Amino acid sequence: MFERFTDRARRVVVLAQEEARMLNHNYIGTEHILLGLIHEGEGVAAKALESLGIALEGVRQQVEEIIGQGQQAPSGHIPFTPRAKKVLELSLREALQLGHNYIGTEHILLGLIREGEGVAAQVLVKLGADLNRVRQQVLQLLSGYSGGKEPAESGGRGEGTPSSSLVLDQFGRNLTASAREGKLDPVIGRTKEIERVMQVLSRRTKNNPVLIGEPGVGKTAVVEGLAQMVVKGEVPETLKDKQLYTLDLGSLVAGSRYRGDFEERLKKVLKEIRTRGDIILFIDEIHTLVGAGAAEGAIDAASILKPMLARGELQTIGATTLDEYRKYVEKDPALERRFQPIQVGEPSLEHTIEILKGLRDRYEAHHRVSITDSALVAAATLADRYINDRFLPDKAIDLIDEAGARMRIRRMTAPPDLREFDEKIADVRRDKESAIDAQDFERAAKLRDQEKTLLGQKAEREKQWKDGDLDVVAEVDDEQIAEVLANWTGIPVFKLTEEETTRLLRMEDELHKRIIGQVDAVKAVSQAIRRTRAGLKDPKRPSGSFIFAGPSGVGKTELSKALANFLFGEDDALIQIDMGEFHDRYTASRLFGAPPGYVGYEEGGQLTEKV
Repeated sequence: MFERFTDRARRVVVLAQEEARMLNHNYIGTEHILLGLIHEGEGVAAKALESLGIALEGVRQQVEEIIGQGQQAPSGHIPFTPRAKKVLELSLREALQLGHNYIGTEHILLGLIREGEGVAAQVLVKLGADLNRVRQQVLQLLSGYSGGKEPAESGGRGEGTPSSSLVLDQFGRNLTASAREGKLDPVIGRTKEIERVMQVLSRRTKNNPVLIGEPGVGKTAVVEGLAQMVVKGEVPETLKDKQLYTLDLGSLVAGSRYRGDFEERLKKVLKEIRTRGDIILFIDEIHTLVGAGAAEGAIDAASILKPMLARGELQTIGATTLDEYRKYVEKDPALERRFQPIQVGEPSLEHTIEILKGLRDRYEAHHRVSITDSALVAAATLADRYINDRFLPDKAIDLIDEAGARMRIRRMTAPPDLREFDEKIADVRRDKESAIDAQDFERAAKLRDQEKTLLGQKAEREKQWKDGDLDVVAEVDDEQIAEVLANWTGIPVFKLTEEETTRLLRMEDELHKRIIGQVDAVKAVSQAIRRTRAGLKDPKRPSGSFIFAGPSGVGKTELSKALANFLFGEDDALIQIDMGEFHDRYTASRLFGAPPGYVGYEEGGQLTEKV
């Protein structure tokens, strides 16, 4: 338990021992802990008692009246009385109830008050202090501090840092305050979705929207856009002066060791929301509510929220993916009917480019580069075409971000000729040391002069680099975007930057570099691919289905590899299946994986895994 004590709380225990020695008592009771709290003088407990007019001498006098002085000074270790031990245990419970992961002087005083029967409680009553009033004074002082993190040596956040909202600031983040300070990225478009959220929030019942969409399409951005509109006052009367808080479920669950800790923390958050009445709660990944904190015999977070959602005491915006919504939220009809789903779709290519243009200033300022319009267009189009497992605008923004970081690092790295100077200077110094060891002082003097010259040249070149290159703002264009994408996907840069129509027009020539002869086959394949790329075929159907027929060794497999190389930049972009291995009917499962319950079910199939 003592490892959770702040430095001030530990000092209180030491001072309690000193007070016991001064009174010649061979034990540490609640009265000595009270004396230690006042004697410490700087913590929340000391300030609370001081504000109620309770002084050290008055308490010491009362203790002497009730217990009296001991006969002789104690020697060695002084033990705690059972009641004092109980006070320390209660202080831990008080800290957990307040959601703090440390024990400060305030928690020890609250433990003394909760115990309520020891000499300390009698002393406080005799001095005219109402125990409930003392408790209220401590909590009032605490409401001006934010707690929850491990205190520093100075006494910790629990004893010195002002905050606006004790519980919510500890387990969440004020999006409205972040918007007011300009910490949120601008939201471009999404007007329809934001208006829909405002409509649902303004309803009388079932006024809890849940944003459903694929990861990276901008669900959180919709809520950030709403926070920015609240700050600007561009919202209906029902939403004016509202505070948007995002709740961090991880912080709520973290450190809840005992059964009931999590539920108690969540109840405190909900009580504060209900008391203030101006808070809209945003829960990202809302499906994590289902089952959160549910140890054996406990209830999960969703079950705690349901009654408040039903009564309309809590306004909540959720965000989750379609799969997670179906898997977790839809399975709980009582939770599902309290939310109104709002679909957030992937933006179009044109909308993505507009989003990138709106974010450009932020990324230019961060990376100290200039981002061209062509880079933005390339990021959107190339990400859309070549990155299939992620969604716009997230993947396009990541391309811009990494290209900016790449250019900045390149500019901040010293040029090669500067590094060459370092190598030359090191060689000259080594030769000079050898000449001195050999007592060839004339050669050593020449090498010394050479070293001075090199150092001067290096300083001059370094000045040129810093004055020139660093002042010039580097430019991120479509080539840098293509390079970053090439690193991500392995597709060569020239394949990305080369004009598509030009390449397709000379497709036969490219294929004939590897396939000698077979003119008709190459022409048929090229025409089929061109028809697809020109948009003359159904885009939902394959680009082409070909059967290469002929004797072995004429180039059927080689043409397939050449086609893969032309379209995707490498021969390995090809799934090769030898149908000679699939004589038996049960071997078909090798293509698409074994059914559930059979050996190899987890491994998948040769075809499905590669696709």
